[in-house]
Amino acid sequence: MQIQDLMNYDEDRFEKLEHSIEEYENVKNSIKTGIEDAEKIQKQKEKILKKFNATEEQWNDYRWQLNNRFETVDDIGDILDLSDDEKNKIKEVGDKFRYAISPYYMSVIDPDDPNCPVRKQAIPCYEEMDEAGDLDPMDEAGWSPVELITRRYPDRLIIKVTNMCGMYCRFCQRRRMIGEHDVNESREKIAKAIEYVREHKKIRDVLITGGDAFMLSDQTIDWLLSELRSIEHVEIIRFGTRTPVTLPQRITPELVSILKKYHPIFVNTHFNSQREITNESKAACEMLANAGIPLGNQMVLLNGVNNDPFVVRKLNQQLLKIRVKPYYIFHPKTVKGTSHFWVNMEEGMEIMESLRGRTSGMAIPTYIVNGSEGLGKTPIMPNYLLYMGKDKVIMRNWEGRPFQVENKK
Repeated sequence: MQIQDLMNYDEDRFEKLEHSIEEYENVKNSIKTGIEDAEKIQKQKEKILKKFNATEEQWNDYRWQLNNRFETVDDIGDILDLSDDEKNKIKEVGDKFRYAISPYYMSVIDPDDPNCPVRKQAIPCYEEMDEAGDLDPMDEAGWSPVELITRRYPDRLIIKVTNMCGMYCRFCQRRRMIGEHDVNESREKIAKAIEYVREHKKIRDVLITGGDAFMLSDQTIDWLLSELRSIEHVEIIRFGTRTPVTLPQRITPELVSILKKYHPIFVNTHFNSQREITNESKAACEMLANAGIPLGNQMVLLNGVNNDPFVVRKLNQQLLKIRVKPYYIFHPKTVKGTSHFWVNMEEGMEIMESLRGRTSGMAIPTYIVNGSEGLGKTPIMPNYLLYMGKDKVIMRNWEGRPFQVENKK
């Protein structure tokens, strides 16, 4: 091959690479983050502030946000245009499944889009009355050796410290725990759970969740971390929280200063839509990251919210920009009242296939299916292995092109 031919070949190769993401590049600007649609969100915020006759200082106080959550149809109707039929259906669903939406998260809903992914996660819909599914499909009760703890693995466990959240997601796997009242567990109960950890020396990793773990007071979080850090065999402490997404005002300098005293601390949060990446959620994540706290994202694959390859690509790329590592994509659990969110696994596999090679490996999470009745997280991915023999292995790359590698010691 002549030198000029080689140069043309390389140009064709790189043009082909760029062409492979051209379709996404043509649509990504229409998949707007909350930062990119900040003007509309600001207008909704001003509308909500006027409704409550509130100040900017109050808006930035997470306690004010919690005390003024939207919990009635009439309040929601003051901000979103609801028909009488929609109001009646929300009332009926609300009698069965509780809802509460922080003013902040309400402001992120696009009032002009009935299919807004934030709206679908926050506002009850009549499809929740479907009886399909189970209230506890993961059998958390069956995997609980003592109150507040779920233990499915040999070296780690969960402590559920509250049933409270900044916003009650319509797809929540623990909606059975959301009663008429928000309850943070007592120190006495939490202490008994900690004692279980202390007595079982194989436990090296503790996940604090709920509800939302950051609904505990700063003082209780400080006490809890101090107790866990006094246990020599506990190496890793993690928090599961959606507050950076639904209540970013909760991430305060005071909270962060407590967390950083007890490193290594990890935080897994829960962005499901690129619209949830706002200036406020960005600031919350960056405050945690600046304190040396690694952030991971656990997205749930939800019909009508994010079951689209381009939406997930945009979400994951934008998460990296705010220093959140896409960690898991969870296949939706078959929780009663959530069947309208369910997707088939082919959709999840298509999304995973669409990411590999077309974006950084940092932006590619693990696709997880939870084993029924609490059998644990099971990863699945597209099959890149075509043949494995004694001397060679044949695989395919992200473009589908086969290649061969030696399989020898």
